Amino acid sequence: MTTQLPPCGLYRTTAAIGAIPSETLVYFHNHGDPGPGLYLPAGWHNNRAKISERGNTLPSPEAIAHLEPLPPEGFYRVAEPFHCCEKQCRRFEPETLVQLGYNGRGQALLFSPELIDGMLAVPERGTAIDHQHLARIRQLRVPIVNRPAAVS
Repeated sequence: MTTQLPPCGLYRTTAAIGAIPSETLVYFHNHGDPGPGLYLPAGWHNNRAKISERGNTLPSPEAIAHLEPLPPEGFYRVAEPFHCCEKQCRRFEPETLVQLGYNGRGQALLFSPELIDGMLAVPERGTAIDHQHLARIRQLRVPIVNRPAAVS
């Protein structure tokens, strides 16, 4: 029997997988050489994880049972109001623009952009939210353009 591999994307481990501990943000690649594997963040840029080029192959196909899929990083709108957590530290209002990112433990973070002097600014610090609230945000289509470095 062949185990069905999940799609490539961001996941949080729910148990240790090989040397990768539980509650770790990983990028799962379902193809490649030498086989399906887990890639760890090498750092963050603009509130997005930069994934390492070197990964770890799955120790067994059954290990995929310990991967919790995560929505992609990017810009979203709040569809339904919610508080970040049980303590109700922060309330997110409907139709608010937010950027979704994650920390190294796979904890969802929402960053709240601000309009400053006509420019959209996204802070480097976000608010951790409980994962059940991810169902209350909707992904927006925002083109990503990487400009070439200026020549001096």
